[in-house]
This record gives sequence, C-alpha cells and structure tokens, in this order.
Amino acid sequence: MQFQDALTDDAVLAELGKRLAGIRLNRNQTQSQLADNAGVGKRTVERLENGESVQLGSFVRVCRELGLIRRLDSLVPEPVPSPLAQVKLMGKTRRRASHKKSERPSKPWTWGDSE
Repeated sequence: MQFQDALTDDAVLAELGKRLAGIRLNRNQTQSQLADNAGVGKRTVERLENGESVQLGSFVRVCRELGLIRRLDSLVPEPVPSPLAQVKLMGKTRRRASHKKSERPSKPWTWGDSE
C-alpha cells in the first residue's frame, strides 16, 4: 500500500505499524527485544505495530533502533526558501563598474580632445 492523501489517519497508522513490524521481523527481533533496545515499553511497541497512537518520542526511539532515522529526512525535508526569498537573499549583483569620484576627469571629454 502506498501512502496517499485520501487515506484516513487510522489507515496511515496501521500501515506504519505493519511496516515497522515487518522490519523488526526481518531483523529477527522480538517486540520485547526491540522495546528494550529502544528504551520503550513492550506495550508501546505493540501499540505502534497495531496502528495505535504513541508518543512521537517513542516512535523516534523505535525508528532509531530499527535504523530508520536517516529516512526521516525524506519524510520531513528541510524547508527551502521560496524563489522570491532566494532572490532577496542574493541581494543586488553588480552589473557594471563605476569610477571613484577622485578618478573621474575634472573636465568633461569632448570630440577633438587629444587626451
């Protein structure tokens, strides 16, 4: 099952629990072992795998123990400034050189001047 906007919260939690249970079983761990290693109660792992609500901190601990922390980057990527904000951050870029006041000639140049 793929996560889609139309899924209910309960369906999303159930799918997450199913996937976490599958990863745990592929690692040949019991719920008790995972709970001990993650620093949470066995009942928390049971609730998580059954698609029930758990504290976010407990979810993070279980994900860390299962080696899933790096994957959270794809779940919640770092915000990127909007294109307009990027332009404002860049500032104005110079488009031409200018003379310092002391380098400007004292009299205006005219046609026929030999200098």
